[in-house]
Amino acid sequence: MTKHIVSALQMGSKESGKKETLQAILSYENAIIASKTELVVMPEALLGGYPKGETFGTYLGYRLDDGREAYARYYDNAITVPGEETDELVALSQRTQAAIVVGVIERDGSTLYCTSLYITPQQGLAAKHRKLMPTGTERLIWGQGDGSTLATTNIGFAQIGGAICWENHMPLLRMAMYDQGIDIWCAPTVDEREIWQCSMRHIAHEGRCFVISAVQVQGSPEQTGRTVAGWDASRPLIKGGSLIVDPLGNVLAGPMYEQEGLLTAEIDMAQIAKSRYDFDVVGHYARPDVFSLQVDVSEKKSVTIKSV
Repeated sequence: MTKHIVSALQMGSKESGKKETLQAILSYENAIIASKTELVVMPEALLGGYPKGETFGTYLGYRLDDGREAYARYYDNAITVPGEETDELVALSQRTQAAIVVGVIERDGSTLYCTSLYITPQQGLAAKHRKLMPTGTERLIWGQGDGSTLATTNIGFAQIGGAICWENHMPLLRMAMYDQGIDIWCAPTVDEREIWQCSMRHIAHEGRCFVISAVQVQGSPEQTGRTVAGWDASRPLIKGGSLIVDPLGNVLAGPMYEQEGLLTAEIDMAQIAKSRYDFDVVGHYARPDVFSLQVDVSEKKSVTIKSV
């Protein structure tokens, strides 16, 4: 059997916090079962939140006390991995028999990471990937991941993996993932722009893999009660744009805008081999005699304690 149902769950973090966001995720259990989906990809920073427009009181050379207070609230809303929230998501995966990829804000010590969790019914919390390079002022609040989380996960009918938001624009990262035989590229994001759709179609066409991009959707400042300097108060903070793409870059479902919901598509895994007939970026279309890539997948720690 080569045909399978996959999905992107487009939704947004709840202003009231991670508990309510988790409950909103769990509320889709019946929809996931009814759709017969075997893989659900959810947006970047869904659990923990993407605080679009927040400055955290930071200016060049100094930080304001109210910004520290805002960061403390954001820190408290992050999750530990593993933890209570991951246990709930593992149980959801087992009840629905669907693998889950979900974006979270992970708290590790005193540092926050933008992380994707990979959960399967059989393995539970199988893997996590920490965003290697937070974008722009995300670097004020998130640490950098390392190569140790650049891996794929087997979900039975496919090898899945991917990148978070603008990591998808890092060509060498993409090559590192392609080399692992990725079949389904998962791209949690908050990027709502049309050019993002172009990037997703390019990655599918370049990697000759299926791509599932799940985008947050957040209401306008008027609806959410948030103050965002210079933003049209009636315009959505993040309007969505989730989509599913085949290995030749054709859009199978989406993009979905300005609504929450489960976006589904049937994929045929036999299409991957067919699509790579004339282009395999790490195989017969590569030139290792001219170009090569070395990837350090070791875990990086600032302190290593060794016994004498």
